[in-house]
Amino acid sequence: MGRSRGGLSTKIHMVTDATGQPMRFILTGGQAGDSPQGIPLLTGIKATHVIADRGYDSDGILDFVQGQGAVAVIPPTSNRRVIRAYDREVYKQRNLIERAFNKLKNWRRIATRYDRRSLYFMATLQLASAITWST
Repeated sequence: MGRSRGGLSTKIHMVTDATGQPMRFILTGGQAGDSPQGIPLLTGIKATHVIADRGYDSDGILDFVQGQGAVAVIPPTSNRRVIRAYDREVYKQRNLIERAFNKLKNWRRIATRYDRRSLYFMATLQLASAITWST
């Protein structure tokens, strides 16, 4: 759990497949950045395209994705010196990831973070995703 002005918070980093089913979760404190979690999330996952938001725009992640033989579909941050192109049509599929988060947040225990220990919260995330996507 991380501490912010609003209190304790947790950030969920998630990888989904092409249909929006969760494949991997990483939990960090709410104040933690997205980009340090990019490579641990993607390690061992085979993909043709990696779609992520601007928070994951770093040279390390881009090099890692290209080294895996995939195409990085990550919009550049506004402070990049060289603005690189990305496929906007493929990027529109990122709504699958947002819908996966929405399905998980329908579980009140996940939306309000009742669990104090991250181990229990991770177990709740995995249980909710297994039940949600098996039906």
